[in-house]
Amino acid sequence: MPIRTRHWMHRRSRLMPFVRIAAWNVLAITAACTFTPPQRPTVHVPPAAINSVALDQYRASVARRIIERNPSYVLRGTPQAMLRSLVVVSFTVDRDGQLVGESVYRTNGDDEAESTALATLRRASPLPQPPAKLLDTRGHLELMEDWLFNDDGKFQLRTFASPQAQTID
Repeated sequence: MPIRTRHWMHRRSRLMPFVRIAAWNVLAITAACTFTPPQRPTVHVPPAAINSVALDQYRASVARRIIERNPSYVLRGTPQAMLRSLVVVSFTVDRDGQLVGESVYRTNGDDEAESTALATLRRASPLPQPPAKLLDTRGHLELMEDWLFNDDGKFQLRTFASPQAQTID
């Protein structure tokens, strides 16, 4: 019997480094599985901001401000049938109408149109003050607007856009 024990003991001593490594691997995997990411702030969209007349009216007042501050960029009349570019910009305003952030949300890759859209938005700042009932818990309101560009670089905002031409000239 002692021979068997010694043989087992010898085998055990050769396996110990592997057992230790396996144990560390199990601990590392377990630690990785129990990691919880930090909490992200939840954005509370007030019910008044969902499909509301106040939101539509505010969006129109923002579009008017952008047009008023950038008259040389605005397309008067009918947009061409095949637009050069459509740039969708997402932007956030605070309770005072100051831009908190802006970014291109969707585009066809026209860098010049993207730059113009962002520049004309910034030039219109500060924007009108949003109604308090539209603000989230941080005192912000996030909006999107579409800039519709003709080949000449002039745009209309979707909020006030005329119907596009039906034929390509």
